[in-house]
Amino acid sequence: MQRLSCGYKTLAVTTLTWMLCACGGGGGSPSPAPANVPPVAEAGVTQSANAGDPVTLNATDSRDSDGNIVAFAWSQSEGPSVELDGADQSQVSFVAPSLGEDRALVFTLIVTDDDGATASDSVTVNVAAAMLSEQVSLSGRIEPSASQSLDGDTNDPFNPFLNNDNPAQPQSIANPTTLGGYVNEPGAGAEGRSQVAGDREDYFLVDLLQGQSINLLVAEFQDADADLYLYTTAGDLVDFSIETGPSESLVIEQSGSYLVNVSIFSGATNYTLAIGSSLVPVGRSAYADVIPGQMIVSYAESSISTNLPEAFARRLRMRQLGGGPRRSRLMALEDAGQDNQLIKRRLGWQQFRFAQFTKPELAKRWRTLISIKRLARSPDVVSAEPNYRVRPTASVNDEAYSLQWHYPLISVPGAWETTIGDPGVIVAVVDTGVLSGHPDLAGQLVPGYDFIRDAGEAADGDGIDPNPEEIIGGGDPAAVNFHGTHVTGTIAARGNNGIGVTGVAYGSRVMPLRALAASGGTGYDVNQAVRYAAGLENDSGTFPEAPAQVINLSLGGGGFSASTQRLYDEISERGIIVVAAAGNESSTSPSYPASYDNVISVSAVNTQQQITNYSNTGSAIDLAAPGGDGSQDFNGDGYPDGVLSTGGADGAFAYTFLSGTSMAAPHVAGVMALMKSVNPNLSAKDVNRLLEQGDLSDDIGSVGRDNLYGYGIINARKAIEAALAEAGSSSGSEPRLGASSSALNFSSARTRLEIVLRNSGGGDLQDVQLQSNDSWITASAVSVDAQGLGRYAIEVDRDGLASGVYEGSLRASSSANELAVRVLLSVTDATDAELGIVYLLLFDPATDTVVAQTAIQTTTDSLDFAFPDVPAGSYQIFAGTDLDNDLVICDEGEACGAYLTIDQPLTINFDRNRDDLNFSIEYLLAFPGVASTDTQTDGKIRALNTLRREATAP
Repeated sequence: MQRLSCGYKTLAVTTLTWMLCACGGGGGSPSPAPANVPPVAEAGVTQSANAGDPVTLNATDSRDSDGNIVAFAWSQSEGPSVELDGADQSQVSFVAPSLGEDRALVFTLIVTDDDGATASDSVTVNVAAAMLSEQVSLSGRIEPSASQSLDGDTNDPFNPFLNNDNPAQPQSIANPTTLGGYVNEPGAGAEGRSQVAGDREDYFLVDLLQGQSINLLVAEFQDADADLYLYTTAGDLVDFSIETGPSESLVIEQSGSYLVNVSIFSGATNYTLAIGSSLVPVGRSAYADVIPGQMIVSYAESSISTNLPEAFARRLRMRQLGGGPRRSRLMALEDAGQDNQLIKRRLGWQQFRFAQFTKPELAKRWRTLISIKRLARSPDVVSAEPNYRVRPTASVNDEAYSLQWHYPLISVPGAWETTIGDPGVIVAVVDTGVLSGHPDLAGQLVPGYDFIRDAGEAADGDGIDPNPEEIIGGGDPAAVNFHGTHVTGTIAARGNNGIGVTGVAYGSRVMPLRALAASGGTGYDVNQAVRYAAGLENDSGTFPEAPAQVINLSLGGGGFSASTQRLYDEISERGIIVVAAAGNESSTSPSYPASYDNVISVSAVNTQQQITNYSNTGSAIDLAAPGGDGSQDFNGDGYPDGVLSTGGADGAFAYTFLSGTSMAAPHVAGVMALMKSVNPNLSAKDVNRLLEQGDLSDDIGSVGRDNLYGYGIINARKAIEAALAEAGSSSGSEPRLGASSSALNFSSARTRLEIVLRNSGGGDLQDVQLQSNDSWITASAVSVDAQGLGRYAIEVDRDGLASGVYEGSLRASSSANELAVRVLLSVTDATDAELGIVYLLLFDPATDTVVAQTAIQTTTDSLDFAFPDVPAGSYQIFAGTDLDNDLVICDEGEACGAYLTIDQPLTINFDRNRDDLNFSIEYLLAFPGVASTDTQTDGKIRALNTLRREATAP
C-alpha cells in the first residue's frame, strides 16, 4: 500500500500547537508555528521518442523552499502501459513501446517534503508509430506438470496409442497423478479413433498407499455414465464406485499394487482420474448405507396400464415389498446367488482370470446398483434409486476442505479458533457477479447490484439493475470460469455444512457487485460499484442497507486516475479496507487499482510460498497470499495446486480450481473480515499501520518490505491477534506448532522442496525441531529463528531405492505439540504419456476467431511451440488437448492453458517477434455440485466453440 499523503509528523505538530494555545502561559499567547510551504514538483518537459528508444524522465528540478523532498513517486496515467525503472527515484526510465499509431504517454510525478506535504506534476512523451512488419514470429514453451499423465487410447487419432483395454496388459501410471482420459460405447461420441469400435475399458497399473484416494470426474455426466473399479493384480475385485453422477471415489484400505479400471456404462465422455494423498475423497460414497437387494422405483403414468412394471419385475427377478401404482414402489431383487455370474458375464469378453468377490456384501450391493442403473435407462421409468439406511447425523467438515491447501499455508485454521467471521461484517466483491443459487453460498450473501451500464456487454437484456447474477455472454473463451463466484467462495463459502468447500471468513457475508462482463468492464462502472459498496452516491440511485467494511477487487486495467484516487482516499477516511489483485502480467509496472494509495496490493504465491511466474511485482506490492499454480502438485493430493472454490460447469453448480492474483486477493479480504469481526472499530489506517509493523504477515522475502511479497505472506492467526491487541484484548490461545503443508510430493523427478514451520496459536513456542524418520529424507534449515521456526529445505535421495512408490515422514516437535508431514516419492523407469498432443491457437478476441494454430507432442523432450510469419496484431494464446476429438480444445476433462494464466489471458499487441511466451497447462477440473438452471450452459458452449482446431495432423 503506498503511503498516506498526510504523515504522522504533521498530525503531531498540529496537536502540540493546539495544546499550547489551549494552556495559555503567563504573559500571552505563544507565537504560531510557521506555516509549511508546500514543495514544487517538476516532471520535466514534453519529449518525443521512437519505438525502442530509451527514455528518461527527470524530476531533479523539483524543490522545497523550507525543507527537503524526501519521496518521489512516478506513475503512468495515460497511454499503453510501459515498465518503469526507478519509479521511487528522482529519475525514472523506460523503453518506448512499439505502437501501431502515434500515441501520447502521460506520466504523473508526486513529491513529498519532510513535513508530509505533497505536490504533483505531469509530463507527456509522444511516441511515434513503429514501422510495423506485416508478419511476426511468435514462440515460447508450454510447461505441463510432471504429475500429469494421459490415457493411452483417447479418441484423438493424433495422440500416441497404447492399448490399455486388456487387464492383462494395463498401462502403468505414476502416483500421485492427474490423468486425462476418454471412454465410449461403440457408435457413441465424436468421430475418431474409437468412435466405431468403442473404448469400453481403460486399465491402469499403479502402486497405491493406504489412505490414498482415487477420484474419477466424469466430464459429460449428463449424457454419459462412467464407473470406477479397483482390482488386485490377481484379478480380485476389491472395491467399486458406480454412481450415475459426475464423480466416483474410492479410498485405499491397504498398500499394494492395483489395477484401476475406468468403465463406460453408457455414452461417451472425457474423464479425469486423480490419484493422491487426500484423506477425504470428493463426492463421498454412500455405498455402506445401501440396503442390498432393494430399490425404489417410480414408473411413468403411461406405463402403469400396460402392466410394464410387472414385466420389468419378472425380467429382473424383482418382487414388490411396498408402494403401488402412481407412487414409488419398494422392490426386492431375488436370486442373490447370481451375483458372481453377473460379474463374470460383465467381464466375460476379456481374457482375464476373475476371482470371487472377497466380500459377499460388496457383491450384493454391486448387483443392486447395476440393476438400478439398467432400470433407470428405460424411458418408462421416472426414477430408480437405492434404498438407503438412515441414521442420525452429526456435523461434518466440508467434503473438499482437504484440497484447500491454501488455508493452512496462511494459518486460517488457527484464526478460526478465535473467530469464523461475524455476519455483520460484509465484504463487497466487485467482479463478474455471483451464482446466487450455489448451495455453498446459501445464506452467505446480502443484496447486491449490477453496474454494467452497456446492455449489450451485460448480456442480461438491460443496463444497471439490482440483479448481480453471474452470466456468460459473448465469445470470450476466458469468460467461462465464473470468476466472481470463485472469488466469493474463497471469502465466505459456507463452512462446516458437510458439502464442498469453505471460505476464509465463512461467518461473514458477501455483497456481490457485478461490474465486469465477459469481455471485461470499464473503470467508471467499477467505480460506481465501489461507491455503492461504501454507501456513497452512485448511478443506481440507491444505497445498500449497510455499507461494506471490506471491498475486494480481483480485477485490473488502465492507468492512473486522479478521480479514482480521490475515491479510495474518501473510502479510507470512512474506515473501509480495500484489497486488490496485483495483476497477472508478470510485470513490475504499476497496475491499477492495486497500485492506488489506500489499496492493499496482493501478489500471488504457490504451495511453496514462492512467487508465481504470472504474478505482478514491484514497489506497490503490500502483501502476498496463495494464488496457486495449476502446473504443479507439490502436496501429492492428485490435483493441480490451484485454488479450489465455488464455481459452475456444464449447467451445474461445481467447485473449480483457478490460479491467479485474483485468487490471492480474496484470501486477504477474508482475513480483513476476520479482523473486523473481532475488532469492529479497526480502521483502514489502523490496518495500514499494522501492515507496516509486520503484525499481519510472515516476512518470507528479503528482510523488511520487498517488491515480491511486500511485507510478507498474510498470516490469518497473527492478524487476528493484532486486531485484538488494538482493542486491548487477546485471544488467549495456547501456542501450537503448525506447518505450511501436511504432505510433500517429490513425484518421480523432484529432489528438493521446502516447508515452513510456524506458531499457529498464541504465546511463545520453544524447542522447535524437524527430523526425518527415513534415511532417504534429509531436512535442513534455510532461514529459521532462535526457536527453530521458519523455512526448511527437504531433500530426497533415490539412490539404492528399487522401483515403486515410497511413503516417508518428517516429525516436527515443539514445547507444545508434535506433528507429522507425509513425504511421497516415486522411483520408476517408465515414462508417462504426459499430455500427448497439445494444440496451440492464436486467438483474435476482437473478431472471436483463431488466426493461426500449431501442435506439439509432449511425450518428446521438446515443449517449444512457434507461430512463424503470422500477421501483426493483438492476440491471446491458448493451448489445450482434445481427448474426445470434437475439434474443440479445453473442454472439461481436457488440459488447458493460456498466456499467462487461464484465469486472465493477456491480449498482447504483437508488433514484433517474440520468443518468450512461456506458460503452464493443466487439466480443467470441476467437482460436482447441484444441478442449476442459471449457469447459462448455451453461453459456455458458444464461448468454448470459439477454440476450434483444424482436423489435420499436427
